This record gives sequence, structure tokens and C-alpha cells, in this order.
Amino acid sequence: MDTIHTEAGCSSGAEAVLRLQPNSSISITYDSQFGPHNDIMLLEIDEKLLPEILHQRVTLRGQPDEDAVLCTTSKTYAVKFVGTSNSVLLIPPSDKVSELCNKKDEKNTVVASVIKVAPGCMELVEVAPKLDKLKLLLSQNPYTFGEASKMDILEECEKTDLGLYRLEDLLDRCQASEDELKRGLQSLSSIEIDGYWRILDDEYKYAILNMLLHNAVLNDWSIDELDEDEVVSVLVADEFPANIARHCLRAHSEAVDVGGKCRWKLDERGVCVKLARGILKEGKMKLEVFMEELGRKVPEGMRASLDFLEGEVLMEKIGMETRVYSFSVSDLPSSPVERFAVLFNERAKWEWKDLEPYVKDLRVPGLSAEGLLLKYTRRTQPTMDADPVFSAR
Repeated sequence: MDTIHTEAGCSSGAEAVLRLQPNSSISITYDSQFGPHNDIMLLEIDEKLLPEILHQRVTLRGQPDEDAVLCTTSKTYAVKFVGTSNSVLLIPPSDKVSELCNKKDEKNTVVASVIKVAPGCMELVEVAPKLDKLKLLLSQNPYTFGEASKMDILEECEKTDLGLYRLEDLLDRCQASEDELKRGLQSLSSIEIDGYWRILDDEYKYAILNMLLHNAVLNDWSIDELDEDEVVSVLVADEFPANIARHCLRAHSEAVDVGGKCRWKLDERGVCVKLARGILKEGKMKLEVFMEELGRKVPEGMRASLDFLEGEVLMEKIGMETRVYSFSVSDLPSSPVERFAVLFNERAKWEWKDLEPYVKDLRVPGLSAEGLLLKYTRRTQPTMDADPVFSAR
């Protein structure tokens, strides 16, 4: 191990330490600017992150009341301070050393100049992006009926005051990488309108989907081979903006190739979910009444199945009667601790078949799905043949 002696004298910089040979030593001195230097922190990083940092492809994000996170273009990392009981000496490069002398002591040996003793360093821990705030921001001003004409006359500053956000505004406010934020925007079925990212009002979404399905019946369209231009043209005639009509079609369909042409096939589950939300917006319903209503609304060729509604509705038995009500996983927090708190507030005990749809989307780097359940729930199983039941830990 190299030996470091503390001496007074003239100073040299970090280069002298880097040039040390095995079994050699160097003397150190306190620089005239030695002090706490709270603006200087050590950061320990994985080697794979080094290119991102050296090429300035990272950003620290967080508001004054939030813990900071470091974001690359694709991942988010929590920044945690880790103390150390060892003395970690910070020695600046030669051109930053304040002592102006020959960099030798009276014995003609090199002396390294220390400006700070670091109490620890910052470590990076990969975490899931914090996207709950994204939905909160976009929910401030959803796109509603009749808004197109109103938006045209608003000035830029007025739009900002209304709670409208460009991509750069959302990146500045949300603790997520750009790739993660864009996936979050997609999962919310958001759309960019005049440079601002918006979500559609629930009534608006329900109305345009119903109009699309109505026109499919009226015009005898195949729900497996919808022509985008024809669908958009008809919805525009029904006074829906073209960009909103196109967005609605793509949000509820998947692209298919038909004879070399791009056509759109309606997503059976997605349509069923949206229709169910519209039906249940007033509250709980008898299961048989709900299924009858849903069956009337789905277009011919589609099934009205409860299997499509996992993670969207819950059922409760009251005597001989079964009622169904809306309880969507998309409305739950993305943080595991907050998610499980909401779930166990809704029900004290969950069977696995009911719980799984509400937890399978949770992602915590380094922690498996089983690990999440062990951490946040208590599992009981009366008999080997019985289904497990989960309650709060």
C-alpha cells in the first residue's frame, strides 16, 4: 500500500498522485483554499454510464420539494448520499492549485495539495420513472368539445397560464428520462395539439368512439379493415377535428396489411374497456344490467366479455346480487407503496386473481414481482388447495 505523509510546504496537483509507482509515497499539504467546499461532491458511477456523463447526455431533474434524480436519455436514477468512515482527500489538478512555488518541499520531494476531505459520495440507483405527475399535469386542462375555435385566439402566455405543456415543459417538471416520458405520453393516449401535449376529456373520448362505431355500422365498414382516410373524412363531417379523429382511430386500432395497403383493425379489448368506462361513469350497476348494456354498444363481430375488463372493474356481492363498478389500474399511483395503500384501502383482502391485474405493471429495478408482494403484502393460504389471499403487511 502507498504511504501518504502529511507535511507543510509547496504543492503539486493530482497528476503527481496519479503518477505514483507501487510501494512509493507522496507528501501532502493543505492548500490555502482548503475548506468544506460544499459545492463539490463526489459521484460514483457505473462504467457504462461514463460516456453519457462525459458527453453531457445527462440531466438532474427535480423541484425544490423533491429529491433529485439523474436522467439519461432512456433511464432514471435516484441520487443517494453514502457516507464513509475513511478519509477521502480531494487533490485538484496542478493548474488549479493555489500555491505558487516550485512544487517541492525542503527535502526536494513532491507535495500534493489537498483542498477538501470528502465525507462520502453520491451513488446512482436505477429507479422507475415518476410519471404520476405527468398525468396530473395533463389532467389540468383536457381537450374538450368546442375547444378548437377557442384555442385559435389565445396568445402564447395565456396558453401557458391555462396549464398547457410542451414536451420540454413536461421534461422540466417530471422526473423521467425523455424515452420514459414519451412512453408515458403514449400510455395516456395523449396527443400533440399546436405543440402542446393534451389528453382528451372522458366525455369527448367516449363521444368520438361511439361516433366511429356508429359510422362503422352506418357505412357497413369492416371493423377489421378500416380505411383511415375514409374514417377521418366521415368524423370530420361530424365536426371532429381531423387530427383528433386520426388519433382516436389509431388509439383504438392496430395497423394491418391488406393487399399491400395499410388498414386498421379495431382493438376488441380497448374498445370494450372504453365503452365499459362510459357505461359505469354514473356508479355501480347490477352485473346483468351492465353486461346487457355493454352487449348493445359493442359493434357486430366483437365480444362483450368480462375477460377484457381485468384491471378495469371490480365486482362485489351483496346478498344474492352481484354489482360491478369502475376501478381502473390506470387511475392508480405508479409508486408501489402508494399503489398497495390504495388497493388495501379499497379491499382489506384480495384474492390473487383479482389482485394480479392491479400490480403486474409495477416495475422496480432490481426487485421481482414476487419481491414486491413479499415487501408490501402478507400472504395467507388456509389449505394447500385454496387460492392465496393477500392483505396489507
